[in-house]
Amino acid sequence: MPPAKKRPRAYDLSRTRSAVLAQFDRVREAVAALTEDQLAGASGLGEWTVRDLAAHVTTALERVSRELELPEPPGARPQLTLVEWPFSTAARAEGIADDARTLAAARPGLDALYEETAARFAELVPADAGDRLVTTRAGTMRLGDFLVTRTVELVVHTDDLHRATGLDIPYDRQALAACTRLLADALADKAPGGSVEVRVPPFAVVQCIGGPKHTRGTPPNVVETDPLTWVRLATGRTKWAEELEAARVSASGERADLTPLLPLMG
Repeated sequence: MPPAKKRPRAYDLSRTRSAVLAQFDRVREAVAALTEDQLAGASGLGEWTVRDLAAHVTTALERVSRELELPEPPGARPQLTLVEWPFSTAARAEGIADDARTLAAARPGLDALYEETAARFAELVPADAGDRLVTTRAGTMRLGDFLVTRTVELVVHTDDLHRATGLDIPYDRQALAACTRLLADALADKAPGGSVEVRVPPFAVVQCIGGPKHTRGTPPNVVETDPLTWVRLATGRTKWAEELEAARVSASGERADLTPLLPLMG
C-alpha cells in the first residue's frame, strides 16, 4: 500500500493577500531604481532581459485581477489543488516567456504598469471568498490557493532580480513563509512517505520518501537548508550537488539525497 498523503495545509486568505501586495510593493521600489542599462541587461533566465523579467512580475497579480472580472467558472470543485500547481508550470514555460517579452515591449513605462497592477489587485481581490473558483493556465483553482501560488511567483522572481542586478530586495516574511511551505508540501506530495525529514527553518518541516518511518528521537535521514536555498533548489535555479558542496544544504543518512526529486518546478 502506498504511503498516505497528508491533509493540505490551510492558509489565511487575508494574510496571503496582504503578503502578495507587500512583496509586490518591495519589487516595485527596486524596479523603480533600475537604470535603462540595467533594464537592458541579461536576467539570467534564457533570453529575457531584466526589463522582460520586471514586466513579467506584474502578471503574478494581473492574472488574479483579470479572472475576478469574469464570471466564476462552472463546477463545484477545483480541477487543480494547491500542491499540484508547482508540477503544472513546466509545460507553460515557453508561452510565459513569449508573453513577458510582449508585455515589456508594449508597456515600457514600468512605474505606471506597477502602479496600475497594484491598484487593480487591491480593488478587485477581496479579503474573503477564498473558495471562489478562478481559471488558471492549468485549470480551475480556489482563489485562496491561487493567491498562495502568487507568493511563489513573487519570491522566486525577487531572487531572480537580485541575482541579475545585485539589488538587495527585502522579502515579506509572510510571503517567504507561504512560498517555502508550498514548495515543501509539494515535495512531500511528490514523494510521500516518512523516511526522510526535510527541514527549512523557520517555516517548514515535512517528511517524504517511502521507507522506514521515523517516530521518535533524531530521524536517521535529515535534510536541512535555508528558505532561499530551498526555493532555488525547488525551482531549478541551482543544483543539489552545488548547494551541498557549498554547505548551504546539510544531508545526513543514506536516503537523504533529493537529487531525483528536484526541481519541482520547470
